[in-house]
Amino acid sequence: MGPGDSEFNRRLLQTFRVEAEEHIHAVTSGLIELEKSPTSERYAQLIEAIFREFHSLKGAARSVNLREFEQVCQPLEAIFSRLKRGEISLEPGLFDLLHRVIDFLSEFSSVSGEKRTSAQRSTQKELIAQLGILTKTDSIAPEAPKPELAADALQDSSKEPEIENLKPKQKETSFGQTVRIPVSKLDSLLFQAEEMIQTKVTTQQLVAELREIKSALASYSLSSRQWKNRRNAAKSSEHEELVSWCETHLDQLHARIISVSQTAEQDFRVMRRIIDDHLEAMKQVLMLPASSLTETFPKIVRDLAQQQGKEIDLVVSGDDIEIDRRILEELKDPFIHLMRNCTDHGIEKPARRKELDKPATGKISIAFATNENRQVEISISDDGSGIDCNQIRELAIKNGTVPSEAAKKLDSREILALVFQSGFTTSPIITDISGRGLGLAIVSEKVEKLGGSITIESTPQAGTTFRMLLPISLATFRGVMVRVSEHLYVIPTANVMRTLRVKTEDIKTVENRETIRHNGIIFSLVHLGEVLGLPEAANSSASAFKGHNADAGSVTMVILANGDSQIAFLVDEVLEELQVLVKGLGQQLSRVRNISGATILGNGRVVAVLNVSDLMKSANQFASIRKHRDGGEIARKSMRVLVAEDSITSRTLLKSILESAGYQVTTAVDGADAFARLRSGEFDLVVSDVDMPRMSGFELTAKIRADKRIGELPVVLVTALESLNDRERGVDVGANAYIVKSSFDQSNLLEVINKLI
Repeated sequence: MGPGDSEFNRRLLQTFRVEAEEHIHAVTSGLIELEKSPTSERYAQLIEAIFREFHSLKGAARSVNLREFEQVCQPLEAIFSRLKRGEISLEPGLFDLLHRVIDFLSEFSSVSGEKRTSAQRSTQKELIAQLGILTKTDSIAPEAPKPELAADALQDSSKEPEIENLKPKQKETSFGQTVRIPVSKLDSLLFQAEEMIQTKVTTQQLVAELREIKSALASYSLSSRQWKNRRNAAKSSEHEELVSWCETHLDQLHARIISVSQTAEQDFRVMRRIIDDHLEAMKQVLMLPASSLTETFPKIVRDLAQQQGKEIDLVVSGDDIEIDRRILEELKDPFIHLMRNCTDHGIEKPARRKELDKPATGKISIAFATNENRQVEISISDDGSGIDCNQIRELAIKNGTVPSEAAKKLDSREILALVFQSGFTTSPIITDISGRGLGLAIVSEKVEKLGGSITIESTPQAGTTFRMLLPISLATFRGVMVRVSEHLYVIPTANVMRTLRVKTEDIKTVENRETIRHNGIIFSLVHLGEVLGLPEAANSSASAFKGHNADAGSVTMVILANGDSQIAFLVDEVLEELQVLVKGLGQQLSRVRNISGATILGNGRVVAVLNVSDLMKSANQFASIRKHRDGGEIARKSMRVLVAEDSITSRTLLKSILESAGYQVTTAVDGADAFARLRSGEFDLVVSDVDMPRMSGFELTAKIRADKRIGELPVVLVTALESLNDRERGVDVGANAYIVKSSFDQSNLLEVINKLI
């Protein structure tokens, strides 16, 4: 065999893999539908369709000389031939066997042409033997459901079996055939089409500059003639001749500029149309129906349900909506994570569902829909037990995710959002399906990376719904360009609710947060420059609002929306809306907070494209930090701390640190002195050494805990004793914190105190 033959066989096997994948997907879909007990007519159609798929698959394997593959397909074809004749029926055991065979064939086809392992050969022999039992005519043949009707349906040649319902949808040419093109080639063509956008933008900038030159020349020519009409008649003829010469050449230059400008504008209009049409056509080539993503999910849900001893139906709607292939590829893992979550945490076992007056079979629903902003809305829901917000709250406090007092103030939406944090899980045990606390964090990260958002809704005993909002296509989008000082930023138009100017006196402060009321709705207001970390000197919008600019009577803001969150961002100027091509920031900057990429303007300037999801989180954190910073000083001035320390040097140091942080500090020379002061005064927290005369810190803590009036007072032990026994004793006597002096850090001490009071 020559090199040419080898390359031909390689391409032939690759073609077989693609065809086999289509046949296997069709068979899997048919088996899943058969398990749902369809009508007799539909049952017959499905049996006939699957029979034909196995026949075609066997023929394809034979054409590329895959005898082992063909040997597995042969008994499958015989089994479905017997099912057609009503000699045997589909039972749970047979369904399980068929799914095992399909999994084997799927793995087999993906490595076709490669050497198979002994384990694969052993599995093949085992499956062929089990299938062979069902192909024998003398095997037990229970009656198929309504065989008479099924046979009638099959014998009626006027009713063509709905085979196409099982096949993935494909785009066809005018000749009714599908052209197979490697995705890598299509990606390359789309990339080239997208690169043409930069040429369009540059040409648009050139046309604008030509218009400015033309306008300047026209103005200059008019001024020159006006000056000539007013000149003194006594001037020399040489001067008149020079002016006349300049006017003539200026007119000629003006005429040429007009001609070039008109040509450039005409070329730009033609090129803009060609590029836009070409890019849209290329996008459509790589747009696939959502069903291409979901077609394997029924099998996945079936396998997961069997592992869990549950009964689950998967219902998919709206999957004819076409979405960018790159988005669908990124969504596969998040979808599987969510379906695992619904299966493991959501849907109850049949016995439990009956106790709750629910159908024994649970339901997982996936729905796709589009909105007016060219976004796709996806919901994945189950009708299971729902999420217990109180359990989430308790876990958050226990894990230290949220301080106890803050957790009590969270509403249900904020509590449910905690499940997207890495390491957060409600599963009592780690299994191969869930429990590691990574699944939902990965989902959230993937969705945000695609420029989308995800929210969660849940009702106890009714179920849980995950809602995702995503762009339909990547790379190019409409954006609003804003300015903060000399910095320019692009915000996706889909996230911009509106832009507006308001008077500074209309901005109110509520609970230490700036807010603005618009159309009866109150929005939190933050300064975009401050959220992005720009220095205050460059943050003119913030300076103007704070009164640094006396002429600022009004300010400009952009109200952004991401999921259920809506926040107003203060900017210097809203410039324009434009189409932009997003460029990645490279491997070194693969993930920059608040920035999703960059775009290049027509003048060559690079402008950052903002990640709205990140921006909303940063805005909320910034507002909380500022609230803590602005209101913390006032709060701390009313907090009284007692410091018990026998060393005058350590006592002075601790007093200085705490007073600098804004606390009122009282000192005691040892434990006994401290306890006496506690009995006679009011304090919010105690900071104590351990090794002190008369009464140690351990003894002081124990006496505090035994006193009903001050028993709940927080106690922080700051000591040189760092052995494990000393730490355990500190825990035993009831200390809230144990800080070792050898690793003492004043910021660490203040952080601990802030958490305790």
